[in-house]
Amino acid sequence: MADTNIFKKDLFRYYGGKESIRRRLLRPLDLKYLYYFRKASGKKSIFYPYYKWMVRRLSDKTHIQIPVGTQIGEGLFLGHIGRVIVNQDAVIGCNVNLGTGVTIGQENRGKRKGCPVIGNEVWIGTNAVVVGNITIGDDVLIAPLAYVNFDVPSHSIVVGNPGRIITVTDATGEYINRKV
Repeated sequence: MADTNIFKKDLFRYYGGKESIRRRLLRPLDLKYLYYFRKASGKKSIFYPYYKWMVRRLSDKTHIQIPVGTQIGEGLFLGHIGRVIVNQDAVIGCNVNLGTGVTIGQENRGKRKGCPVIGNEVWIGTNAVVVGNITIGDDVLIAPLAYVNFDVPSHSIVVGNPGRIITVTDATGEYINRKV
């Protein structure tokens, strides 16, 4: 799918319908970052160096660090401008919310050496840490300040440090809005 279509689905998560001219002109920095990230991660064009440069420039301003080429599904929602760090080898599904201070990283040794695979409709709260070669299922809510280095089944809430799993039918019901 073209990077522009994916960005339109990201925009839908923010605004619902079409983006107005006023909103486009006053687009917040996190949306600008997402726009150039999608352009740089899409099909390579002659503008690729510019898009990549813009991602780096906006990363310095927003403190969002998601390497170009990271596998992220459509409908990504970045809650606020602020530190968000995602390892380039992580895989993130569709309709995922990332709060400020979220770290999605790798473990460098042991049985969980590697990066997470995160399912669809996952809400990750402020300052949560998700690390290691783990799988986060669909419809999972990771509470703020949670530390997750273990597999999480679908339809669950993770709270605390160390993390504790609570099974719920509709874990992200009111948290994930405007699903694409």
